[in-house]
Amino acid sequence: MNITKENVDALNAVVKVDITAEDYKTKVEDILKDYRKKANIPGFRKGHVPMGMVKRQFGKSVMIDEVNKLLQESLNKFLVEEKLEILGNPLPKISDTFSWDTEPLSFEFELGLVPEFNVNLKPKKKIIYYNITVDEALIDKELENIQSRYGKMSVVEAIGEKTLVTGTFVNEDEQIEKKSTINLADIKGKAHLKKLLGGKVGETIELKTKGLFEDDYKLQSALGLSSEKAKGLNIKVRLSIEETTEIELADLDQELFDEIFPDGSVKTVTELRNKIKEDSEKKFQQLADQQFANAVTEHFIENTKFDLPAEFLQKWLVTIGEKQLTTEEAAEEYNKSEKGLRYQLIQEKIISDHDIKIDYDELREFARSFVRTQMAQFGNVNPEQHELEGVTNRILSDQEGAQRLQDQLLNQKLLEFYKENMSFKVKNVTYENFIKEVYKSEK
Repeated sequence: MNITKENVDALNAVVKVDITAEDYKTKVEDILKDYRKKANIPGFRKGHVPMGMVKRQFGKSVMIDEVNKLLQESLNKFLVEEKLEILGNPLPKISDTFSWDTEPLSFEFELGLVPEFNVNLKPKKKIIYYNITVDEALIDKELENIQSRYGKMSVVEAIGEKTLVTGTFVNEDEQIEKKSTINLADIKGKAHLKKLLGGKVGETIELKTKGLFEDDYKLQSALGLSSEKAKGLNIKVRLSIEETTEIELADLDQELFDEIFPDGSVKTVTELRNKIKEDSEKKFQQLADQQFANAVTEHFIENTKFDLPAEFLQKWLVTIGEKQLTTEEAAEEYNKSEKGLRYQLIQEKIISDHDIKIDYDELREFARSFVRTQMAQFGNVNPEQHELEGVTNRILSDQEGAQRLQDQLLNQKLLEFYKENMSFKVKNVTYENFIKEVYKSEK
C-alpha cells in the first residue's frame, strides 16, 4: 500500500491511496474459506462446495468490502500520523475510468484543510464590560412585582392604568385572531392609552400596532406572530374586551416573608430589600458576563481574518444528512453556518495556544455544584452527601449530559481567560440602560 498527499493550495489537498492485491489477499481468502464451511448450496454437502464456485459467487463482493475497510483504516491512520487538521470529512474523487479489476487499485480523496491564523487578544478599540448596578428604583419595582405575584386578583368594571385586559385581537387581512392578556402598564403612547382607559367588557377598541408596545416582542406575543412579521408591523387591529382584572398587592408582612423564604431568613422589609439586591446582583453578573462573551465572539469573528476552503465545504455539505442537498442548498447552508465555523476555529486556536484544559476532577466538581444548585431551587438546600454524589454520578454517566456540562465549564474557563487577558473597559449602567444599549447595538 502507498499513501501520498499533494497540496493543491494552502486550504486544499488531495490524498492518493494505492492498494495492491497483497494488501487484502490473505484476509479475503480467510473470509471465503469461512464462507465455504457455512455455504448452503443445492447439490453440495455443507462444507464441500468447490472453492472456485465460492470465489465466483462471493469473491468480488468480499474483496470490495475488505478494500473499503482497509481504505478507511489506512486513511484515518495517515491523517493522524501526518497531524493533518481537516474540515469536514475526506471526499472521494469519483473517476469514470475506475475499475475493481485493475492492479493496483487507486483512490483519491479531497481534503479541506484548517487555515493558519493568529488571534489578537488586544483589540485597538476596547470591548465594553457592563457592570449592571442595582439602584433603589429597581429594588422598588421588584418589590412591587413580588407583591403583585402574591396578591389577589379581582374583577374591575372599567380599564385603569394597572388593569390586566383579556381579549381577542382581530385583523382579517393579516389572518390575526388571537386571545391574549395584556398589562396596561406595557402600553406605549398617550393615544393608545386614551383609547383603552375606561373600556369595559363587551366593547371593541380599534388600535394601531405601530408603537403599541415598548418592543416588538410584546406585540409578537399579543398577536401570535413570528418575530419577522411583528417587526415594524403597522396595521390596525380590533381588540374585543372579554375580561378586566387588577391585582390587589400583598402586604409586606411576616406572612409574605415566610411564604417567599420558608427558612425564616427574612423578617423585615429591609432584609427583603437586601435579598432582592443580592439576587439581582448575581443575575446581572450572569447577564453582563454573557453579553461580554458575545461581544468578544463578535470581535474575534470580525477581526480575525482567514480564508476557508468554501468550495470544498459546500461539496461536503451536499453529501451529509439524511436528505442530500442540491448545490444551491449547500451554498445557502454554508453561508448560514460560516460565522459559527469561524468562531469554532478561533476558539479551538485559543484553547490550543493557551493550553486551556478541563480535567475530570474539575468537571466532577462543576457537576456537583450544578446538582447542588438544582436541588436548592426545589427546596433541598442541604442535601445528604450520598444523595448529591448519586445524582452527580448519574449525570456524568450520561454522555449527552456530561457533554453539556463540559461545554458549560469550558465556556466559563474561556470567559475567565478573556477577562484576564483581553483589553476591555468597565461601564457602570442601570439594568434599564443596559437593555437599551445592548438592544440598540444588536439592532
